[in-house]
Amino acid sequence: MDGLVAEKESGKRQWLYPLIRKGPYYKWRSWISYFYLILFFSTPFMRINGQPVLLLNVVDRQFVLLGQVFWPQDIFLFMLASLVFLVCIVLFTIAFGRIFCGWICPQTIFMEMVFRKIEVWIEGDAKKRKKLDAAPWDKEKIIKKSAKHVIFIAFSFLIANTFLAYIIGSESLIKIITEPVTAHLIGFASIWVFTGVFYTVYSRVREQVCTLFCPYGRLQGVMIDQHTLVVAYDDVRGEPRGKLDRKADLLQNIKGDCVDCGLCVDVCPTGIDIRKGTQLECINCTACIDVCNEVMDKIHKPHNLIGFFSENMIHAKEKPSFTGRMMAYSAVITVLIGVLCYFIFSRSDMDITVMRTAGLLYQEQPGGKISNIYNAEIINKTNKSQSITLIPEDPAVKIKYIQAPVNIAYGGSIKTVFFVVMPASRIHSAKTDVRLQLISNHKIIQTISTTFVGPIND
Repeated sequence: MDGLVAEKESGKRQWLYPLIRKGPYYKWRSWISYFYLILFFSTPFMRINGQPVLLLNVVDRQFVLLGQVFWPQDIFLFMLASLVFLVCIVLFTIAFGRIFCGWICPQTIFMEMVFRKIEVWIEGDAKKRKKLDAAPWDKEKIIKKSAKHVIFIAFSFLIANTFLAYIIGSESLIKIITEPVTAHLIGFASIWVFTGVFYTVYSRVREQVCTLFCPYGRLQGVMIDQHTLVVAYDDVRGEPRGKLDRKADLLQNIKGDCVDCGLCVDVCPTGIDIRKGTQLECINCTACIDVCNEVMDKIHKPHNLIGFFSENMIHAKEKPSFTGRMMAYSAVITVLIGVLCYFIFSRSDMDITVMRTAGLLYQEQPGGKISNIYNAEIINKTNKSQSITLIPEDPAVKIKYIQAPVNIAYGGSIKTVFFVVMPASRIHSAKTDVRLQLISNHKIIQTISTTFVGPIND
């Protein structure tokens, strides 16, 4: 019986024991998972120009992507990148359904390619695991269960440490590991909280993350259409299904190619029957394709009774097509990526905001000069401290500091107060534009314009 249906009918959770069949798709998924795991565990320790490849330091509000440092002042870039990511997910789902879940999602990769393999290695295949769970607590069961959960906890601990490294940085993680626990109580507690979460997810919650908690599966129902390629059962070819009677002539025995062996259900990690049509629980992992193709080989039938099909491919015999809907989303993605790249590559290493002090008019200075008082905030968005100064673009204009800027720590900001002094002879209107240059290491970082207020000279 379908695992989810059994769960609904009994009111209790029915534990799933999916079979493992190592067909071509499974092998491809395994290679992708190996690459993903290597990348996941190594990325926090990789550096580009001295910066992490990826850092999501929410605590210090510092974010690094491919060696580029982003601060809270770049929040609009984060929002734009998130929008690009969401539109890409929508387009990918419209074209290929929920294949992300079965092939790339961390939940699936860790569950099926790490924890499931550990479980099979210790407890055996599906039948042996089910028998072991039903058996009384004897010596064999205690040893196997203890060994499995110890390894689960150890691997969850490793994942938790790596996950934390993405948040606080590998240097901070190494300090937590090597220095006394009392010096890093919060960090140490965080590791064990994450360990508990990961262990609970992969030892107890499992497929329910995909079927109950993940919103993506429910959203895909409004994104896919009759043109979307998904893992699907070709009911035109397979029905009516029936058991194969080897004593009878094959062509006279059944009309459809499906022999109703039930293996497609047995291998499904979420316990669904793909023959009932597209379901939100299906993560497009292709396990049912592999096992069905094995059966087709045995009964000398063509592959892909279960395969990547759209509804129109099965019932209207159409070829896969790039629809107008897909084109529209592709155009939106192209524009958004272009805008995002423009802002990323054109952003300056520093941001400066200059405002004339509100409520104050100009001041007359000796020697026929006029001054205005300004407030400025300068933000350092680089990965090192900077020595900075402000210089007027017009040599006749001078700056006198009340609070002079000196050094700005990386990721930090300073405020400065200063007078802009201009010869009265240069003022020909009530408001005059003044351009100020932000200089760091003898290099012009940014030029900003502000308004200078003064008397009107005839």
